[in-house]
Amino acid sequence: MYPALSTDALAKLRQPRPYPAVSLVMPTHRREPDDAQDPVRLRNLLARAEKDLQDDPAVTRERRADVLSQLERAVAEVDLVHAEDGLVIYVAPGEHHVWTVARTVPERVVVADTFLTRNLVAARSAERPYWVLTVAADRVSLWNGSPERAAEHTGDGFPLTRSLADRDAERKERVGDLPSTFRDEDTRTFFREAHQALRTVLASESRPLYVIGEPPAVSLLEETGSLPQGTATLHQGGLGHGPEEAVRKAVAPLLAAHEDAVSTTVLAELDAARGRREYAGGLDEVHEAAKAGRIRLLAVEEHYRAVVRDYGDHLEPAEASDLDSRDDIVDEIVEQALETGAEVRFVRDDTLTEANRIAAVLRY
Repeated sequence: MYPALSTDALAKLRQPRPYPAVSLVMPTHRREPDDAQDPVRLRNLLARAEKDLQDDPAVTRERRADVLSQLERAVAEVDLVHAEDGLVIYVAPGEHHVWTVARTVPERVVVADTFLTRNLVAARSAERPYWVLTVAADRVSLWNGSPERAAEHTGDGFPLTRSLADRDAERKERVGDLPSTFRDEDTRTFFREAHQALRTVLASESRPLYVIGEPPAVSLLEETGSLPQGTATLHQGGLGHGPEEAVRKAVAPLLAAHEDAVSTTVLAELDAARGRREYAGGLDEVHEAAKAGRIRLLAVEEHYRAVVRDYGDHLEPAEASDLDSRDDIVDEIVEQALETGAEVRFVRDDTLTEANRIAAVLRY
């Protein structure tokens, strides 16, 4: 299981490293027979990385040995059996990181003093991560979700559990003083603790939130404290322990409704920007706006990729075999936009047909 990619983890990965910091990026395949090429491609990439390190006079023997050792450890963690659409490996003196992404990436080996993060940044943005909170009187669980997966978040106090056994229940029942579970003060205290833990997580990793539970449990959570604007709720119990697939299935209609709402909002904002002459459409215009830091909102179709040659003042379509081509220009635009504080929205394919699949609202 690969670790979840958080905003904090991304920020740390983008910091400078002692030279050499090696980035290996390659497309992978989910199904047979295409997945048979993945182990061969990975071996070839490793050989390229080793040769680059051997031929680099700036890399000392000790540093080379350290980085190659980290590379071996990283490869040992790769699980090509459960591959998605891309694999990203970072190694530097004393550290290694492995990520699988649900977005196609180019094949590349880069040796520098920083990691090549643009593909990872774009993949995370395209994943549209969300939180699912499952609530019950005895267990409150938080799920780290994306269109591809939903894993239980085991940190920051989650999951919260307690026993519902009441040692004084028999006496209370005799005197008619046994309250319903969700009017019981112990339950209210339990939900206050859960609400505080949720606020802590959302403060460090803000995402769309979906709350699932029986109606009394959801109502008590809402009474305990305010939830983020736009939080969607579903009255369904029995999901505190998952499994993952059941959580994803339950939240699927809420996710679809959210994506529809996002697409509607994005199209409306782009249309309004045209009227204000604060609009860029198509790869050339958006690329120039990104380089100038002018993008306020970037909209990209989720599977849009483009191979181009950069002539400085414009981009031209190119073949992937062209040595001067850039086959991750869309990911580069996404990263540049995020670096300058833009909001990035990935939308369903064919949503931006009139804009040639990528468009932006400009700051000026």
